[in-house]
Amino acid sequence: MSHNHPHHEEESPHGLLAEYETTEAILAAAERAYSLGYRKMDAYSSVPVEGLAEAMGMKKNLVAPLVFLGGLGGGLTGFFMQWFASVVHYPYDIGGRPLNSWPAFIPVTFELTVLGAASLATFGMLALNGLPKPYNPLFNDANFAARCTTDGYFLCLEADDPKFDLEASRALLAEFHPKSITIVDR
Repeated sequence: MSHNHPHHEEESPHGLLAEYETTEAILAAAERAYSLGYRKMDAYSSVPVEGLAEAMGMKKNLVAPLVFLGGLGGGLTGFFMQWFASVVHYPYDIGGRPLNSWPAFIPVTFELTVLGAASLATFGMLALNGLPKPYNPLFNDANFAARCTTDGYFLCLEADDPKFDLEASRALLAEFHPKSITIVDR
């Protein structure tokens, strides 16, 4: 039984992966790639690199508005749930107090505000990051798998990018003197 896959050679790679030795080099490579029009790229580093996200064009994210909406939704849910129970569903006169005694609703409203904000922050962040991601082709590269969490600085230009051209992209990455440039298969 043959294990040859004739379509494997025709399949485009996932991208080009360059490993740099310094934070300055990966930052410069990312800035240059973005300035040339590359938009589908990702950087991997074991330590935070100041300005790297901005260099790749990641200027805004939706986490803060999602947290606000989650908190607002949770708070409104907590308040109106109590208001509905006290005023509409089960009105009960206790000591002549008004049915809509909103100061009594504050603790539950606060707790549901925090719950809504924290829940939407967690699940929104996971969704915006494309997680969970059970398979990433970069882990097929032994060097990446061994060094991405210890001391490597990696920049991957993805082949799905309209600007991606194997030779031009390789030349771009080589401008900043990487330790290695590898083709990453899907």
